[in-house]
Amino acid sequence: MPETNLIERYQGFRTRRFLQNERRYRTWLPRWRTRSRRRILVVALAVTFVFMTAVGIVCHFDMVVGPLLWLPACLLFFPLWTMLQIVSGRQGDAPRDALDEWEIQQRNSARSIGLTVTQLLTLVPALYLIFVGALDGDHGNVPYAAGLLVVTALMVGGCTPAMILGWTQPDPDPDDLAS
Repeated sequence: MPETNLIERYQGFRTRRFLQNERRYRTWLPRWRTRSRRRILVVALAVTFVFMTAVGIVCHFDMVVGPLLWLPACLLFFPLWTMLQIVSGRQGDAPRDALDEWEIQQRNSARSIGLTVTQLLTLVPALYLIFVGALDGDHGNVPYAAGLLVVTALMVGGCTPAMILGWTQPDPDPDDLAS
């Protein structure tokens, strides 16, 4: 049955690209593909997110030091996130046609939790903006600090599905790593 509309063509493209990338990266970082090593990456990402949140709070009080701390936070985040995506097979954002029924169920459950986490965490800086903005006084640092907190909340929520799957997936079959 040919792909008939734009969404179906895009999903077909995503699936082909995902499978091509999966073949390319499936042999990368073989020692990091165990559950215990993936959990190390998940914990390291969580610590990075705590650090990013702390940077947002520091920016509320100190705009000289605060923004300088964001660079190390990003330098920690990007390699950890990339490694987790590689070793977990990008199951958290895989297209439906690239997964079996069990993997789809796991992915959808993790995505649902990720959406809830995103909504709840983004509510915190929104309330911060509302309440601090309602107070009299100079609020020069508030938009920047709130912006960092929103970005952090969105990153946490976006990473949550892969973190859940990286934490819960069993060790890969040794035959899968050998090929």
